[in-house]
Amino acid sequence: MNPIFLQRISYALRKLPIIPKLITYFIRLVFGCYLPYSIKLGKKFVLGYGGLGIVIHARTIVGDDVHIDQNVTIGGTSKKYEVPKLGNSVYVGAGAAIIGPVTIGNNVVIGANAVVVKDIPDGCLVVGVPAKIIKENIKKSDYV
Repeated sequence: MNPIFLQRISYALRKLPIIPKLITYFIRLVFGCYLPYSIKLGKKFVLGYGGLGIVIHARTIVGDDVHIDQNVTIGGTSKKYEVPKLGNSVYVGAGAAIIGPVTIGNNVVIGANAVVVKDIPDGCLVVGVPAKIIKENIKKSDYV
């Protein structure tokens, strides 16, 4: 049993009034991460270190083959309704933050402790505060 398995069960039961919320609170209590039942997760989704310290906004859309390390925050802002969207084959390093209405392209690597506040195109490596593109046309497999 892991948080991803439980989140997928709660997503399947999201039409029921209380059970998905109870599963979400159970995930938070036992695994130390916040994975709401309304997140759309792609296939081959991985949480580093069992999801320790990860917080993902309830309306976030996550693509296929995404790896998120510990202590990552993916969320919106209080002034805008939109939230981040992650493409396919994305790696998010430890402690990174993806904030606001940003779109992360496919085959992207986000370095540890980076703060992403702007859209990232496909095939980029980004690092820093705020995150800047330091390499383009990369393959995720070369870095992870």
